[in-house]
Amino acid sequence: MGKKQFSYDKILCKHFGLKVASLRKTKGLPQDEVAFMAQISTSYLSSIERGKTDVTISTVKRIAKALEVDIYELFIFFEK
Repeated sequence: MGKKQFSYDKILCKHFGLKVASLRKTKGLPQDEVAFMAQISTSYLSSIERGKTDVTISTVKRIAKALEVDIYELFIFFEK
């Protein structure tokens, strides 16, 4: 199960990052502004958006606040 779980984690990180990037771009916000509002570094936000790093719940909360969205919206990856 370990390898399979790791694979799911990577997929989740990728989709989460794409969603963050999409919302940021839709709102016309540059990475450095969102990073500043979320109290994280621009390089960390870039890594999140590229799906290269996992995030904590507290970081997710700060990103949601910076983007002015509810937390759950960051996890809606596909529209029906």
